Amino acid sequence: MPVKKIKRSYRKAKYILYRETLIDTREHIITFLGAFLGIGLIGFINSKYLVANENLFLIGSFGASSVLIYGVVNSPLAQPRNLIGGHLISAVIGVIFHKIFPQEVWLGGALAVALSIVAMQITKTLHPPGGATALIANMGTPRIESLGFWYVLSPVLTGVLILLAVALVVNNASKHRNYPARPLFKRRY
Repeated sequence: MPVKKIKRSYRKAKYILYRETLIDTREHIITFLGAFLGIGLIGFINSKYLVANENLFLIGSFGASSVLIYGVVNSPLAQPRNLIGGHLISAVIGVIFHKIFPQEVWLGGALAVALSIVAMQITKTLHPPGGATALIANMGTPRIESLGFWYVLSPVLTGVLILLAVALVVNNASKHRNYPARPLFKRRY
């Protein structure tokens, strides 16, 4: 391979990597504020109602959702339909498989995650953190397991609605962001 072609490929790769990661400081601040407020609000509510070692409202998949809804706001995977639908569908499936295979966490978890992905694809609500939500229903703390289908409503639905409310406020506070990517409701005249 000629040296000139290698140099050109290197410059092109460097430009693409640099260009894709270059975001102005305001975007970083808005992302930080959204993630901090979303997760912080859920954690604060949790701290007022539960003891510190029972972080029931604050599940791991919300961290991954925060990356999408505050950091990649225009992604189809970050839109409200995907955020809410992906988590709820996955939570229901996760609880179902935990009830079917309560002693076989590996089997219930694997089936729950796999079926959750397919269900999200079918319903066009694909949200990657939903897979973690299904898995948490199978291998969460005894407190989460004891919730059964209440897990779908709290922590999942309540947490997702808090994250969404914060995303709508924070992401639309900047003229550079538009969340959701398309309006939730179309005006009819």
